Amino acid sequence: MPEPVFVLTRPQMGENIGAAARAMWNFGLGRMRVVGPRDGWPNERAVALASGAGRVLDGAGVFDGFDAAIADCTHVFATTARPRGITKRIVTPEEAAREAAGIIAAGGRPAFVFGPERAGLENAEIVRASAIVSVPVNPDFPSLNLAQCVLLMAYEWRRATGTAAPSAMEWAGTEPARAEEIAALGDHYEARLEEAGFFFPEDKAAGMKQNLRNLWSRLGLSRAEVQTLHGILRQVVRWAEKRRG
Repeated sequence: MPEPVFVLTRPQMGENIGAAARAMWNFGLGRMRVVGPRDGWPNERAVALASGAGRVLDGAGVFDGFDAAIADCTHVFATTARPRGITKRIVTPEEAAREAAGIIAAGGRPAFVFGPERAGLENAEIVRASAIVSVPVNPDFPSLNLAQCVLLMAYEWRRATGTAAPSAMEWAGTEPARAEEIAALGDHYEARLEEAGFFFPEDKAAGMKQNLRNLWSRLGLSRAEVQTLHGILRQVVRWAEKRRG
């Protein structure tokens, strides 16, 4: 799928450019544009901090001005934490990523724009944006590092366009225990605990057995774990019999 452009406007430190490149490549994004980097270009410190994401820097477009960097973009999302006194729609990073995906699907070219580390984007740049992206951070400490902001937007882009399941189980060489195996585990423990006099008093025995059965089913055990629990109980019984003997 085509991807949005990430525009770093007047970044002040090569290290932050490199860290931003790394953050982008973490989520499979490679279209970076840099506007007027303070310390010049190419930048050795950016390369050092990119740490394996040098391809993003190699393909980065470098522009003297903001207008040239967004000239071919149809929608611009400006990231800023400060109120600007400008009438503009404000969206969360999640919503911005979702909208950007829709824009690309419709043939558009979205860009996410990030300002310099010290003061952020200027109003003259924000008025060129279609919307403002605002992160719901601590109002007493709203400033994000440039690379952090890029990472956050890249992550939301991945969420909006990826297919990762919200939750997955890694079975590590085993597989889920079958219902019959869970039932057999319950039988084993119930029988041994009955012999040990665990289910007492008698009027509460049925409820105690039911709770135990529910416990085994609720745990989501693997086949290996079921075998381990059988082994633990067998060893405990052997130990008890040995002591009695």
